[in-house]
Amino acid sequence: MIIKKSSAEIEVMKEAGRITARALRLVGEAVRVGISTQQLDEIAEEAIRSCGAVPAFKGYHGFPATICASLNGEVVHGIPSVKRVLSDGDILSVDVGAVVDGYFGDSAMTFPVGSISDEATRLLDVTRRSLEAGIAKARPGMRLYDISNAVQMVAEAAGFSVVREYVGHGIGRSMHEEPQIPNFGPAGKGPTLQEGMVLAIEPMINAGSAAVRSLDDGWTVVTVDGAYSAHFEHTVAIGSSGPIVLTQE
Repeated sequence: MIIKKSSAEIEVMKEAGRITARALRLVGEAVRVGISTQQLDEIAEEAIRSCGAVPAFKGYHGFPATICASLNGEVVHGIPSVKRVLSDGDILSVDVGAVVDGYFGDSAMTFPVGSISDEATRLLDVTRRSLEAGIAKARPGMRLYDISNAVQMVAEAAGFSVVREYVGHGIGRSMHEEPQIPNFGPAGKGPTLQEGMVLAIEPMINAGSAAVRSLDDGWTVVTVDGAYSAHFEHTVAIGSSGPIVLTQE
């Protein structure tokens, strides 16, 4: 069942989103050659807790950290570590969330480290644009797979691959609610979007094959071919006249 939110609930989620966006911005500002992903995790946790919120990911199904820090060919759910030190040419996907009064915010961005290749730059740009294309379809009367198809069209037109196994999701008093939101599929299908629905739209786009696998740590998902992967995400409410991005300052 898709749970619609009241305007009052969306206001609380907007605050959770603002804190999430602030944490993501501060992490992004700290990304540089030589910093560890553990240090970035500490920045995010301090940013969230200093605003009176709670990190959404820490302890979620046993996840040990505030951010997911996925490096280069890691798609999602990378675990921060003092041993993971950023190098010139890396790309780092950071996924983070905050909880305010029981409501979740969730956002992700992929950051360049130092000077990255033209292909990596293009991957980041296309993944960001695919998210924007998906968000543009988050309007009353559209269908869920209109979002999915918009993401897919942008990514595949650029020659990149869409991850199939991991998808966006509804969000509210739980991190993951119905519906699941694939980043691929036929336009015009799926539930009709209605005012008050809140969705976490999150393209995960690979430079090479779409195939992924999980590592032995039980969390980290990587590309099978080792190609770079990018991840961008916003929490979006469906307003009466269109999408409302909640994860922004």
